[in-house]
Amino acid sequence: MTRRTPLFKYGLGTVLALASCCGLSHAAPLNSQQVFFVGNNWDGTVTVIRPSGDFAKIGVINMVPDRKERLKEIYLNPIKLVAYSYIRNTAGEGNDQLVDDMYSTPDGKSVVASRPSYADVVSIDIASGKINWRTSVEGFRADHMAVSPDGLRVAVSASSGNVVQVLDIQTGKELGRFDTGDKPHENIYFAGGTKIINSAIGNVETPMDASWQDFTKGKRYLTIADANNYKILKKIDFRPALDAFGRKDLSNAVRPMVLSKDESKIYAQVSFFNGLIEYDLNQDKITRIGQLPGSSTIPADRTKWVNDSRHHGLSMSADGEKLCVAGTMDDYATIVDRKTLTAAKLIPAGKPYWATRSPNGKSCVISESANDVVTVIDFETGEKVLSVPVGNHPQRVRIGYAPAGWSN
Repeated sequence: MTRRTPLFKYGLGTVLALASCCGLSHAAPLNSQQVFFVGNNWDGTVTVIRPSGDFAKIGVINMVPDRKERLKEIYLNPIKLVAYSYIRNTAGEGNDQLVDDMYSTPDGKSVVASRPSYADVVSIDIASGKINWRTSVEGFRADHMAVSPDGLRVAVSASSGNVVQVLDIQTGKELGRFDTGDKPHENIYFAGGTKIINSAIGNVETPMDASWQDFTKGKRYLTIADANNYKILKKIDFRPALDAFGRKDLSNAVRPMVLSKDESKIYAQVSFFNGLIEYDLNQDKITRIGQLPGSSTIPADRTKWVNDSRHHGLSMSADGEKLCVAGTMDDYATIVDRKTLTAAKLIPAGKPYWATRSPNGKSCVISESANDVVTVIDFETGEKVLSVPVGNHPQRVRIGYAPAGWSN
């Protein structure tokens, strides 16, 4: 019989914090250590660091041990080669995209990651570095993922297939899928793990970024699906809500988003905008929009903004009163008061691409993709604590588990 560690050993606060910030509500696996996984997208590696204290590096996992095999497969297939080259020259900024998102398996023995350039999801045994399973996604690119609160399922956006596929995290077997808008992006499990919300960001990789060319971006809306039978429960388009609020100038392409503690509100970043949108799910309308500081470094030509990302990275403090914002193209991070939607001190950062809350709820960890570091910011003071070197072009940062004592 499998022995399970009781939840009370870790404290209810710890369990709830993990459920809220990271999609994890199951107890820590036996013989494991809690860690942060940092996905280095252009390296094809995951840097594993401590989730508190000095946030020091524990080790590095190679997420592309099958690189030669995958490239051979791509170069022998003209259609795959065209798609691979397109991803490299657009979303990849001239680089392969090899690690987009990642989570650990419930036993803490493996890390599962989406690999955009290979259009797949792969599970790697942390101790041996060997592949457990590999599952291709619909279309030609894999994107953001979300793990269910019980840790057993992982939802991945097949961005060119316009679907979210839900996989068994232990075997890679597809359990179900649901349709989305164009280019599905962020996924979040909520309502106790019974629902999944997905945002479709549209065609962000094209140079057709002028406001009059907005129609070329495709269908951009949120899709809420039942997490058990994958039926679509609701679609939310920010376009009419933005228009009603008097902001026809803003895009309806939702980037990173977080839910309030009571899950009644969405706080979202949208393409081209250096600010936050508050959307009330009960009233189905935008209730507030907060403009954040800009920067003289932002080019007037919007085609130079990477993948339409003005700001891309958002997390919420454990008490739900503060938001941590990655000001991607403005080269800063800041803590924002949720009640006023005003920014605290601006922390200089090199193209920050993600923001994650630490498991103890005290810190926000951002990835600085231009500087190849992750930076820790104190939620309470709004001050920078430290930076830790990682790999080439870090993006997603996720909490998880690795085998106890593992390092390299």
